Amino acid sequence: MANREISKPNGASSEPRLVVVSGLSGSGKSVALRTLEDLDYYCADNLPAALLPQFVDSVIGNDRDHPPRLAVGIDIRNHAQDLRDLPHALASIGAAGVSCELLFLDTRDDVLIKRFNETRRRHPLSKSGLPLAEAIASERQRLKPLIAIADRVIDSSDFNVHQLRRWVTTELAIDAHSGLSILFESFAYKHGVPTDADFVFDVRCLPNPHWIPALRPLSGRDAAVSAHLDEQPLARDYIDQVIQFLDTWLPRFENDSRSYVTVAFGCTGGRHRSVFCAERLAAHCRRNGREQAMTFHRELEG
Repeated sequence: MANREISKPNGASSEPRLVVVSGLSGSGKSVALRTLEDLDYYCADNLPAALLPQFVDSVIGNDRDHPPRLAVGIDIRNHAQDLRDLPHALASIGAAGVSCELLFLDTRDDVLIKRFNETRRRHPLSKSGLPLAEAIASERQRLKPLIAIADRVIDSSDFNVHQLRRWVTTELAIDAHSGLSILFESFAYKHGVPTDADFVFDVRCLPNPHWIPALRPLSGRDAAVSAHLDEQPLARDYIDQVIQFLDTWLPRFENDSRSYVTVAFGCTGGRHRSVFCAERLAAHCRRNGREQAMTFHRELEG
């Protein structure tokens, strides 16, 4: 299916915004929702569609001076009647002054079957005894009321996790903030260098927490690993010099009208040093006003 866009955001808005994320199981809904959460959306997954107006009202309250951005995942786990009633719920929310958008993620059947087989996850409708192919066909039928009213339908068949995050950031959330969107990615060299990275930094020269038994099962997102690497002069110097480099050159990308940059850090296993560096650089950017600084850890999340 070709990507379909009925409407696009018209830039930053002073009114609250709601993005409903829906689609087929295995199409990447969770990835899209996590990406919006990284962009400071208030997110809720598997919300009963019947409760959507109450949820929006409770979050927004009476404070319109700082309109929130909300994102809600609604999919096949909802009751069939709730799915059919969703258009009325969105209409009532829009009438209350909230900008609403429905994003529907679609994927080819052969890709969905491959994804479920690779991850060994069960399709939500397989619990009723349906074979996988029949479960997918049944899900398509039940989600027809949503795809019919979707503002955007994106075919994620050929997207990996990283590419889907990029699409959400550049196409869906770019109006949430101004300025350059930066993705800090970690990876393992043994699984290959990301092909779409703008900058690649090799951190295999840093002390490896893998060789410390207490730190081996952890990742660079854990406080113990971060504290250990923070104590290493080599790691501190590396981070400081990368910060100096990016602080110098990222503004040049902005001046060149770039909207998205990927900075990748690689180590042997993609678990400790590269994750630590990606998190440190993203935190530095956020502290300095670059709110659209996100992280993706390929070997942990991919």
